[in-house]
Amino acid sequence: MRDRLLVAAQPLFVLMWSSAFIAGTIGVGAAPPLALLFGRFAIAGVLLVLYAAAVRAEWPRGAELGHVAVAGLLVQVVQFGAFYTAMSHHVSAAVIALVQGLNPVVIALCAGLLGETVTTRQWFGFGIGGVGVALAVLDRSDFAVYGVILCVVGLLGLSLGTVYQKRCAPEVDSRAATAIHVVVSAPVAGLLACGAGQLHVWDTGRYAATLTWMVLINAGAAFLLLNAMLRRWDATRVGRLFFATPAVTALLAWLVVDQPLHPLTVAGLAVGLLGLVLAGRRPEPASDPVDVAESARVEQDSGAVR
Repeated sequence: MRDRLLVAAQPLFVLMWSSAFIAGTIGVGAAPPLALLFGRFAIAGVLLVLYAAAVRAEWPRGAELGHVAVAGLLVQVVQFGAFYTAMSHHVSAAVIALVQGLNPVVIALCAGLLGETVTTRQWFGFGIGGVGVALAVLDRSDFAVYGVILCVVGLLGLSLGTVYQKRCAPEVDSRAATAIHVVVSAPVAGLLACGAGQLHVWDTGRYAATLTWMVLINAGAAFLLLNAMLRRWDATRVGRLFFATPAVTALLAWLVVDQPLHPLTVAGLAVGLLGLVLAGRRPEPASDPVDVAESARVEQDSGAVR
């Protein structure tokens, strides 16, 4: 019965995960990106710590705690600080979702340096995914190159943070790790917002509504559902759900915030989706060590836009 409920909840999970990009787009219209970042981390951090304590998650200590904190700053502050700032420079939610979907490419590059196996088919998928991003970006002429650079910075934050934690603190309870990620990021985001003069809010109502959605849906419900699926199913099955994120994000952006879907954007999303599917195929035989690029897709729960 529980498995049936989880199967039925899969489309809901994709919808909740994709909605984070829409919430960010709406949020940067109500407040500067760093003010949005600080508000999200401050509230979500408290709730995630309470949740981790309630489920009696095991907390890391000593050097392991330091490693988790470093990973959290990369995954949370660098990734979302860059992505939210890109949104404020009119980079569409669909493009950002597609760029974030290239996370396994950077992971695979690191994996190669660290002796992990990446198949030829996966490299081919990475290349196709890159072409898809290029098509989607070329179709958008209303944002500066600076916006694209920010997307790349955000992608590097997510990927390097994921690799760092997988290498230096791989056994930490994901619930405790996510709580620590957000808690250590909150004061840093606050200091950055203060230093950049971005602590003001233009639209209090929309700012509050956006934070409510981000905390309850993206950092709460989506995270809990992801953990439930990971406990019942293998990483490959859960990881495939993320392939639908760019397309669903594009549709939501068109419906909710009126971001246009031009033919070239649609083509870029389709090509990017094909590339991500190919890149996500696990090397055979199945008994081989799990490919880092595949695992990284699921590890995005620790960055939970979520």
